[in-house]
Amino acid sequence: MDTELLRTFLEVTKTRHFGRAADNLFLTQSAVSFRIRQLETQLGNDLFSRQRGNVHLTAAGERLQPYAEAILQTWGRARQDVALTESLNQQVTIGASSLFWEFDGISDWVSRIYQHVEGLALRLESIPRQSLAKQLLDKSVDVAITSEPPKIENLQVTKVRDYQLQLVTKEKGCTMEQLKSLPLVYLDWGTRFSVEHSRIVELQKTPIMHTHSSKMALEFLINNKGVGFLPSPVVAASVQEGLLFPVEGAPVMEQSLYLVWREDIEKAEMLESMLAVPFNQIIESV
Repeated sequence: MDTELLRTFLEVTKTRHFGRAADNLFLTQSAVSFRIRQLETQLGNDLFSRQRGNVHLTAAGERLQPYAEAILQTWGRARQDVALTESLNQQVTIGASSLFWEFDGISDWVSRIYQHVEGLALRLESIPRQSLAKQLLDKSVDVAITSEPPKIENLQVTKVRDYQLQLVTKEKGCTMEQLKSLPLVYLDWGTRFSVEHSRIVELQKTPIMHTHSSKMALEFLINNKGVGFLPSPVVAASVQEGLLFPVEGAPVMEQSLYLVWREDIEKAEMLESMLAVPFNQIIESV
């Protein structure tokens, strides 16, 4: 199968518009339509319902989408592996949700890996939290960064840092009693956070913003009236500069960050070299 057909399919899926997909792919709209027809012919099913101003996936298209994403990701890794040279002789893929790539310290850790581990080519993937376990098990990623390690046999889990989620606002001296008047910004931090958040009576309201991006939540709270939980590595500088303030009397949620990988990984030696590079400081194995 031509991977460009899958790439075109995913672009139309994302934009829900043949014209916009064509612009993003630097193609004509007729070329995009032709590619989709080719793919539909190969699969023997319509992938899109085409109504004027309303392009959406059919049931077959919805079933194809996760396979198309996985095939393109695997193909990208294969192309990079094949292109490895004597100086770059092994590739390691690290997967994490976009939340963690925004953490202060992550980019420094990656830079230190390059400085200490010779012959390494890194591939960094943004992966939805709910897909991490599957991608570890099917070897789409070699290592995952997460705050909620999957409880699955044959996965090695190492805690690399502790941090907190702090309730902050731009309103200085704000107390828990004053929260009802402040719009809520909800940073989606996973199941455990959701449960703990639901126990705070003052925050049980419809969010003015619901996001998976800590930087989006941070910038909104700095520039607008509102309140929300943010991770301490993201919010520390803004608190120090007086742009945001912790809510007085608010609970602080303790969190940890973990690295997770398969015990039977073929790249064990390279991985051990990577893990020897301090991520701040490795605290303990679990």
